[in-house]
Amino acid sequence: MATRPLSVFALGATRELGSRVAQHLGVALAPLEERDFEDGEHKVRPLASVRDHDAYVIHSLYGEAAASANDKLVRLLFLIGALRDAGAERVTAVIPYLCYARKDARTQPRDPISSRYVAQLIEAVGTNRVLALEVHNPAAYANAFRIQAEHLSTATMFAQAIAARLGRDVPVAVVSPDPGGFKRAERLRAALSLAMSGEASLALVEKRRAHGRMTAGELVGDVASRTALIVDDIIASGGTLAAAAQRCRAHGSSQVIALVAHGLFMPPAETILAGSAIDRIVVTDSVPPFRLSSRMVRDRLDVIPIAPLLGEAIRRLHAGESLSDLLAIR
Repeated sequence: MATRPLSVFALGATRELGSRVAQHLGVALAPLEERDFEDGEHKVRPLASVRDHDAYVIHSLYGEAAASANDKLVRLLFLIGALRDAGAERVTAVIPYLCYARKDARTQPRDPISSRYVAQLIEAVGTNRVLALEVHNPAAYANAFRIQAEHLSTATMFAQAIAARLGRDVPVAVVSPDPGGFKRAERLRAALSLAMSGEASLALVEKRRAHGRMTAGELVGDVASRTALIVDDIIASGGTLAAAAQRCRAHGSSQVIALVAHGLFMPPAETILAGSAIDRIVVTDSVPPFRLSSRMVRDRLDVIPIAPLLGEAIRRLHAGESLSDLLAIR
């Protein structure tokens, strides 16, 4: 049976990442028109036929000065709708950073569950499948969608980066900065067991609620004389990571490295992280570090490209192959 033609699109600020993904796939990024109008409205349309194509739209939904997360979400929805109207056989939304993923439960009376509403919008325009990278809560993400929802893990790429930086024989401890990230930490520990010769230990920083605020509690686990690897999905202000790093230092860690999928770096993140106990921060390029100074990027940051991972995932989906070793197990 003949394979459907492949089309890969990328919108706005994600076009540079999209070009690298297309290069990995050995195809040209599909042409499109993005046009803004004076009143703030816009339109987007493919500039080549997509009839009966297997189409992939790459768009990272982080906010920036030029476009908010809401703006980017609407553009993603409109392009997917336009592709379906133009006859695309299947459309997959490839979302390196998924906005509103942290709001997946009610914490106060009458709270919205915004992650579910975003999923309903994505489904409503005719999306067949969604592919996201290291979301806040993989189980909530999977449950929010009624269409196929794949969740890519950063564990292997982080494990390989740590093995290359430290060598295979350095003792390490994987640390979750809060109880909700324990499964993410366990995925990294498992990946490290393949990339390094020794067995990584596992540790957890408890969380305490006092006067309506969450604060870091005690560290549970063995980090003494080990490199502490604090793993999380998002850096926002950096406060959670800084507090976890202090706990690791107090318990005898030889050095502290933060491994985080999405670096939002909202102010005052640079100030907090520059003065913290963290030696190095490793992030992916799902969100460019545009909020940090060039000095901070040079001295403290390592950025891992995600184009090879996204490209391989798209290649396998298009060919009908398994993604099992790329996925984050729920």
